[in-house]
Amino acid sequence: MSQTDLELLRRYAQDNSEDAFAEIVRRHLDLVFSAAMRQIRNSELAQEVAQSAFIELARQAGSLKPDTILSAWLYQVARRKAIDVVRRESRRQLREQVAQELTAMNVAATDWTQIEPLLDEGMHALEEKDRAAVLLRYFERKSLREVAETMGINEDAARKRVSRAVARLREFFGARGVSIAENGLIVAVTGHAVQAAPAGLGATITTAGMLAGKTIAAATATTKAIVMTTLQKGLIGATVAATAIGIYQAREASSWHTQFQQLQQRQGPLTEQLEQLARATNDFAGQLLALRQEKESLQGRTGELLRLRGEVGVLKNQLAEKPKPQQQNTSPVPHAENEITPEDELKLQGIARMNYVREWVLAFSLYAEQNQGRFPTNFDQADPFLREEAKAEAKLKPHEFLPGTPKFGLTPDRFEITYQGSPAALSNASSIIVLREKEPWQNANGSWMRAYAFADGHSEIHRAGDDGFERWEAQHGLASQEQH
Repeated sequence: MSQTDLELLRRYAQDNSEDAFAEIVRRHLDLVFSAAMRQIRNSELAQEVAQSAFIELARQAGSLKPDTILSAWLYQVARRKAIDVVRRESRRQLREQVAQELTAMNVAATDWTQIEPLLDEGMHALEEKDRAAVLLRYFERKSLREVAETMGINEDAARKRVSRAVARLREFFGARGVSIAENGLIVAVTGHAVQAAPAGLGATITTAGMLAGKTIAAATATTKAIVMTTLQKGLIGATVAATAIGIYQAREASSWHTQFQQLQQRQGPLTEQLEQLARATNDFAGQLLALRQEKESLQGRTGELLRLRGEVGVLKNQLAEKPKPQQQNTSPVPHAENEITPEDELKLQGIARMNYVREWVLAFSLYAEQNQGRFPTNFDQADPFLREEAKAEAKLKPHEFLPGTPKFGLTPDRFEITYQGSPAALSNASSIIVLREKEPWQNANGSWMRAYAFADGHSEIHRAGDDGFERWEAQHGLASQEQH
């Protein structure tokens, strides 16, 4: 009787059995490769994702739970790694899409072309057990009895679970404008969801998995990496984060045997090099994550900008509705638009300060993208990245914030940079002050106020408490200093 997936995996983890790992690859390679292919639509990158998924399995072979359904676990890992590759390729503008030819089955090709782009998203939307049932029944084409045995339920329960999962998939497709009968969906998924992986890929992955197990056992905990082909070099990035180092040099595939032998002969020096490479790739991945978070933060602040514009509009309407002063003679008098109340002026001051420091910290972020991910140490460094329309206060041009509004003389020397490091090094960028107004000012009720900008790009006007600004600033990354 053939061994189950988990029995094979246990034998591989305990005895480093190449035959056991090869059998696991043979059983699940087509499923993993196809899942990656639907996400990436590039055969070379899909092969890399497949290798990455099985290397991940080799690394975690001894730690999977006893009730793990291996095909479902591999499917999720492949999907996650494929998404990482797509995001990385999108940022580098190196995504290359290739058209897939569909094999004619009992369902029209147009049905599959509508289903294919949404299939993995629909599978992800299913509950875990429903997704496992569909994978076993239609992706791996197992009988209901085999599905029931694998999932530890009776055959009738397996039939109901599969039927319910297919119905939910149909609802998912229907909600997105793809209407297909249940039988048509089953035929489409069975006939097209899993396609044959390129010849030779299974042997390459099997060897990679074996090497992964041997290298991980020999290397230190911080150097869980393998010197292999470019496809395997990419797996170093998969261990620490998504990275582009070496992943595209597929032509070096024939050299991995020699490289591994050299690793065994010169393990000491190579281990040190691998540690350095792991640290470098980890820093690079952190920078990519920080840039992605900064992009999301910039998008999220659109609502705040609209709110401020609305507040300006309200102030403008209030000023327009104020009665003009009576003219006593023909001598010139100030224009009504220039007459604003002290309360209005203080409010406009606060808004102008918030806009001003926000524009500077956005310029800081753009500077960091081109300077090893670090903020500038002075305003002159960030000045080329400051939007021209944001320099009105700095250059003392007529204030365009509201017709008739006085200038407030906001220049860089009235502010100070309080954080010059890397935003990627911060665990909570929204709470770390980057830019601060040097001198506080009083509002209409006599409270002291100060403008701040934070590492995530947003700005605030903070009112001093009973103890001044000191304690609040200390909570937001500033060292204790004398307050006004």
